Amino acid sequence: MRIDRAKPIPLEALLVGDLTAIDERGTQSGIDKRPVTGPLSLSATGLIGDHQGDLKRHGGVEKAVHHYPGDHYRLWQSEIGPISVLDHPGAFGENLSTSGLTEDDVAVGDRFRLGSALLEVSQGRQPCWKLNKRFGLNDMARRVQQSGRTGWYYRVIEEGRVCPDDALIMVERLYPAWTIRRLWHYLYVDTMNRDALREIANLAILPANWRDYASKRLATRTVEDWTRRLEGQQEG
Repeated sequence: MRIDRAKPIPLEALLVGDLTAIDERGTQSGIDKRPVTGPLSLSATGLIGDHQGDLKRHGGVEKAVHHYPGDHYRLWQSEIGPISVLDHPGAFGENLSTSGLTEDDVAVGDRFRLGSALLEVSQGRQPCWKLNKRFGLNDMARRVQQSGRTGWYYRVIEEGRVCPDDALIMVERLYPAWTIRRLWHYLYVDTMNRDALREIANLAILPANWRDYASKRLATRTVEDWTRRLEGQQEG
């Protein structure tokens, strides 16, 4: 789907989360995001007032803002039933919730104005075991990965002020061929497509770890093991 640059995408929710225990070990997580009603400052590392429990694998400049399409909620409800966390935005730990914009539409390098801030799509979301705890389903992270309904992250090009009634306005497309859906396809479906892997390894707009996945697959002719990230021994 081609994004109409003249048509803003209104926010349905702007969300932040405090740290709470996600499991019996007391592991701290900010995945439980709640809508805010007023403006927030957006810095290079995220919304002021938002928190992540593991700053090695969550947050930071390459994962400053998480966007999850509200469009997917009805699909999840039809597949897994009326789980309470799906009653409102924030189920997937997202900071931005919208309708009318999905992984098929958005490409890495896409730049959006939101309030006075400028965001750039940096990568798709690699789901981790905390979604299993969040949903009370041992395979929820794997379901998200297999579905391609992952959401995506932004880096912040220009810091600024954002409000719940702001809208995303596309201002630039740098790599329109590399949608989040296409990246997902080669990361998780057609995993050893050497032509695609070579392109990904040289796609400078991607964070280094994504390019490294492609380079290592080309070098080793094997796909990395996702089990620990998806099942709880390591965060993704």
